[in-house]
Amino acid sequence: MWSGEKTTAESTTKESRQKTLLWDDDGGLCQRAWVEIDLAALTHNVKQLKKLLSSHTELMAVVKADAYGHGAVAVSQTALQAGASWLGVATIPEGIELREAGIEAPILLLGATHTAQQVKAIAHWHLQPTICTAKQALIFSEVLAGLNQSLPVHAKLDTGMSRLGTPWQEATEFVQLIKRLPNLRLASIYSHLATADSPDPAVMIEQHQRFQQAIEQIKIAGINPPRLHLANSAAALADPDLHYDLVRVGLATYGLYPASHLQSRSNLKPAMQVKARVTQVKTIEAGTGVSYGYQFIAQRQTQIAVIGIGYADGIPRNLSNKMQVLVRGQFVRQVGAVTMDQLMLDVTDIPDLEVGEVVTLLGKDGEYQITADDWAATLGTISWEILCAFKHRLPRVAVNY
Repeated sequence: MWSGEKTTAESTTKESRQKTLLWDDDGGLCQRAWVEIDLAALTHNVKQLKKLLSSHTELMAVVKADAYGHGAVAVSQTALQAGASWLGVATIPEGIELREAGIEAPILLLGATHTAQQVKAIAHWHLQPTICTAKQALIFSEVLAGLNQSLPVHAKLDTGMSRLGTPWQEATEFVQLIKRLPNLRLASIYSHLATADSPDPAVMIEQHQRFQQAIEQIKIAGINPPRLHLANSAAALADPDLHYDLVRVGLATYGLYPASHLQSRSNLKPAMQVKARVTQVKTIEAGTGVSYGYQFIAQRQTQIAVIGIGYADGIPRNLSNKMQVLVRGQFVRQVGAVTMDQLMLDVTDIPDLEVGEVVTLLGKDGEYQITADDWAATLGTISWEILCAFKHRLPRVAVNY
């Protein structure tokens, strides 16, 4: 939920704050744990990305999966205000959520849809579908004819991702079919890159060449595509030749880089911080075990702080005994197994730590910062997965707007 935003607007009263259980009588946050979303960082990132683009290239903010865990409505509104002109979602309900919030920008539905009910919902909510196959195009046309409506659609080509899309070798016949169907209006032709984040550009170059060849054949057939797009975050950062008329930017919008070798291409700021409060502080003696399975046993007299956040909130249990957090601007080691709702810290070196103090699990405190990339490196996964994992019992709280 995004209802926990802290704002100075006159319409936000003490009573409404108390109802959210997020703010105390003095306007201070009293939640056990929460996710902070820095809207100024989001604005900064969109503007930085826009600087990479030519004047004719538009920016699509990809806000699927609740904007990678950041809150789709607020992120969409912020990104559009900062210069994005399109939004990308994966599912119809994701698109409906944005429409119900009053967002009128074009929304591309990146996932595949096939049923009559899905077509009707897409048309009703003015979403723009991805068409991946000839059969799908025929279904859309038939249903739309019954509705006496037409719809802008986006033709997806598979140039090497081996996921959604018609094979690039069959692109001309595919696009010709879409153009012939009276209820479909071709809005764009696009494809998706499989290895744009790799330091080795060979596969990306091959996919780009395939896309170019397909487009050339389509043009020879007398069809001038109104819009072309190929680049994701990595490609948008890597090569202006991949930008075409539109770039689809997900991870970079949220201030993270798809790969370390792309960090010099733009100055991005992580928009998400994850914080929690100390719920108890206790002293244990040497030889005492901590948490389930006693994966940690104290080697000395140790101050343990219990923190009100756990794997049910999105903290990976496999980080147990492998992660650090920030307390008062200092790194502190997590100890013992991460449990469903709580985890423990060794705070022996933090004097007089009190219940209620804030712990930063992801984000910056003082001179130091912990990022989703740090967790991903420890776990052998990707930062996308880390961001998307935080559950919605952690309220999203907007800051710096």
